[in-house]
Amino acid sequence: MKGQMVEHRTLIEASTLVPKGVICLLSALHFHEIGTQEPSDIWLALPNSAWRPRIRTLRLRFVYPSGKAYSEGIEIREFPGGSIRVYNAAKTVADTFKFRNKIGQDVAVEALKDTLSSRKASRDELWHFAKICRVQKIMRPYLEALS
Repeated sequence: MKGQMVEHRTLIEASTLVPKGVICLLSALHFHEIGTQEPSDIWLALPNSAWRPRIRTLRLRFVYPSGKAYSEGIEIREFPGGSIRVYNAAKTVADTFKFRNKIGQDVAVEALKDTLSSRKASRDELWHFAKICRVQKIMRPYLEALS
């Protein structure tokens, strides 16, 4: 639990320093306890037109989705010390397929399997965000194989 509080503190710090940033990809998987990834950097999504911050106190990695791929599926979680903007589990899984070249196809498949088996998101929710992220063709065979 103490390790989780330290992690949340760094996510809160990142959310404070980058107010338009949304915790995503490996950091969001870890936040939602999906898969086995232990990210060394904090992954944040920023809108395409956003200012690209230079922060030296945290190890940040950025991705730049646009439109609904940025704005949909954001949850705000409150903790002592601040709040965290993070994508929900279904949006996070769709993002892993969208950014599979950055984080690995194996990570995306593991996230999908774990999300379905732990029931952190339904197939309908996953499909909804697959459409938004335009990764239906990539996710479809994996969803079918897991039925």
